[in-house]
Amino acid sequence: MSNVLRLALVDPNDSSRETLKAMLLGMDTVWLEADCSRYEFFPDIVDQTTPDVGVISLDTDSTTAIKLIERITRETPDTALLATSAVSDGQLILQAIRAGAREFLTLPLVEDELSSALGRISQTKFGGGDTRNRSCEVIAIAGATGGVGTTSTAVNLGCVLAEESRNSVALLDLDLALGDADVFLDAIPDYTLADVVQNIGRLDIQLLKKSLTKHSSGLYLLPRPVELHDLESIDAESLRKVVGLLKASFTHLIVDLSKTYNALDMIAIESASKVLLVTQLDLPCLRNVVRLMMSFDETEGLADRVEIIVNRAGLDAGQISLKKAKETLGREIFALLPNDYRTMVEVRNNGVPLITQAPKAALTQAFRDVAYRLTHREAGVATEEGAGGEDHAGNESRWKRFWPGTAKA
Repeated sequence: MSNVLRLALVDPNDSSRETLKAMLLGMDTVWLEADCSRYEFFPDIVDQTTPDVGVISLDTDSTTAIKLIERITRETPDTALLATSAVSDGQLILQAIRAGAREFLTLPLVEDELSSALGRISQTKFGGGDTRNRSCEVIAIAGATGGVGTTSTAVNLGCVLAEESRNSVALLDLDLALGDADVFLDAIPDYTLADVVQNIGRLDIQLLKKSLTKHSSGLYLLPRPVELHDLESIDAESLRKVVGLLKASFTHLIVDLSKTYNALDMIAIESASKVLLVTQLDLPCLRNVVRLMMSFDETEGLADRVEIIVNRAGLDAGQISLKKAKETLGREIFALLPNDYRTMVEVRNNGVPLITQAPKAALTQAFRDVAYRLTHREAGVATEEGAGGEDHAGNESRWKRFWPGTAKA
């Protein structure tokens, strides 16, 4: 993603440094290149990483910190400096500004104030533009069970989004053991998620993109590890760092989850702006949708970010009617992907996306519609031919309807 501010931070106080790091990692338009706990080491870090912004805490030793601001302003004038302190003394603020600090913020930091300060620095550095503060949309693709088409959804949605020139799109395959997004794209990647994790401390945005596999559609792929023993190197902290760097690098990040809803899957789900829950119109799938939504309700705000996608709609044999499914789920259905088995087999076996293999197919158009609605934030209510529904029942009654003998198509 263009115009991301790269930051370096120095704060000898562990508590305030970690608090600021956590705040920065949650911001899509910045990337924390490095952090440091010693004032004397910071000039070398700035020289090596050439950040857009240097954040300097004054509280441990204000005299040394002010001299540090003067030195970096003199030696690295392209790095804008932001001073922070728990002391809002006017004399200290004046000293910091005279030394060369562009902004002064009082601790504890308020995220809106930090965002505004960084926005002013960004506007000065990059100028105006519609994409200056465009944040990354993280779309997690989850399945009601295995085999419902989550990977085909992730790959083809990613390729459709990447068609638009203003988008930069990455696909992260988080099905670490059995993921096959690379097969759908006929790609033989040089690097995998395990490689990126092992080198995350040395990566910047440019190196990250070189570590990804770029498809002809414009979609960037970060595949699952090749060797099963490499799975052990991927933990919660490393995944958060990878997701943070991807968010800072792209306008859209699509995450193809595993079917286990493990701790790594939940990190991706909780960081997502949208969760597309892919299901089919059969009893096991729909019952799992109810179970999952009950679990999602336990995390504040998560259920509101979930959209239900019905795949292979129109496959009449054994399917529960859409009307009955909507009544039982008590939720709108975001979109229907029509059943087109022959085309999907060709797509998978040839390793090409739908936009290449069958650009005029109804299924391809359905993915274009999903992409349009996601990017244009349309609430939309689907019909029997589209999607939608009303909340007719509480969790308990919805759950009971899915037990064998109580649900009828």
